[in-house]
Amino acid sequence: MNDSKIHILDFEKNIADLEAKIDGLKLLANSEGVSIVDEVQRLQVKLEKQIKSTYSKLSAWEKTQVARHPNRPHCLDYVKALIEDFTPLCGDRLFADDEAMIGGIGRFNGQSVVVLGQEKGHDVESRVKHNFGMAKPEGYRKAQRLMDMANKFDMPVLAFVDTAGAFPGVEGEARGQAEAIASSIEKCLSIEVPMISVVIGEGGSGGAIAIASANKVLMLEHSIYSVISPEGCSSILWRSADKVKDATEALKLTSKDLLELGVIDGVIKEPSGGAHRNHQEMFANINDEISKYLTELKSKSGAELKAERREKFMNIGRVLES
Repeated sequence: MNDSKIHILDFEKNIADLEAKIDGLKLLANSEGVSIVDEVQRLQVKLEKQIKSTYSKLSAWEKTQVARHPNRPHCLDYVKALIEDFTPLCGDRLFADDEAMIGGIGRFNGQSVVVLGQEKGHDVESRVKHNFGMAKPEGYRKAQRLMDMANKFDMPVLAFVDTAGAFPGVEGEARGQAEAIASSIEKCLSIEVPMISVVIGEGGSGGAIAIASANKVLMLEHSIYSVISPEGCSSILWRSADKVKDATEALKLTSKDLLELGVIDGVIKEPSGGAHRNHQEMFANINDEISKYLTELKSKSGAELKAERREKFMNIGRVLES
C-alpha cells in the first residue's frame, strides 16, 4: 500500500477491518514494547487472502469504482516512472494549451517516444488545474500536433488514457469539440509509426478513443472503457440514476469483456488489491507489457502499421455485428 490514508471502497470493509487491526497491533508494540510478530504475520496472511478473494469476484460496478479510485496512479505518475528525460510540449498552435491533455517527448527504455495522456489530478488544486482529465478541443489538437511530430521524426507514440470523457461545456462546443475528436481519431489512424494506448483508469467515450485508436490497445485489469459513462447510460435509457449498476453490466466495459469482444488487444495485470495498493509493481507490469508490444511493432514498416491499425478498427465493427 502506498498511502496510509488510502480511500476505502464500499466493498472493502472486511479488508479495512483487518488493516485496522494490524495497524493497532503495530502501534501497541511500538508504545509498550510488546512482541506481536506472530499475530501480525497471521493477520497479514489473512489480509492477503481477503484481498485476493474480494478482487477475484468484483462486479462491473465495483470495477468501475476501482478504476476511479483517487489513489490510483495517474498519467503523470506513469510518465515520471517510465519516461526518462520527459520534456512537456505545450499548446495546439491555434488557441491555447490544455492541461488536461499531457504531451511531450522522452525516452522509454532508451527509445525516443512521444507521450500523450489525460491527467485527472490527485487533489482539489491539481484536479481543477487539469480539468479532471476532460480535454477541450485545443487538447486534442495538441495531440494531433504531437502525432505529426512523431510521424516526422519516426518516434513511437505511447498514450495513457484516463478520462470520463471530453469536456462537455459550451466553450468546448463553440471551439469545435466534435471536429477536434474526429480529427484526432483520423490522425491516430494515419500515422506510420507504432502507437500503443493503455487505459490506465477510465476510458470514457470519444475523449478516450481520440488517443486510443492505436495499433495495440491495452487495459489495466481493473480499468474500464466504454462509449458512455454508466451514469450517463442510466439517465438516458432509464431516465434515472438508480439503474447505474444495471447500465454498468450492460455496457460490457471491463477489460475481461472487451478482450473477449476483440475491442482491446491485451490486459495488464494489476497488483493484488488494485494498482492503488502498489504503484511500483504496477509500473513494472506496465513497463514489461509496453516493451513487449513495442518490440513487436517496431519490426513492421510504416505502411504495414497504418494498414493494420485501420483494419483492426474496421474488424471491431464486423465482429460485433456478426
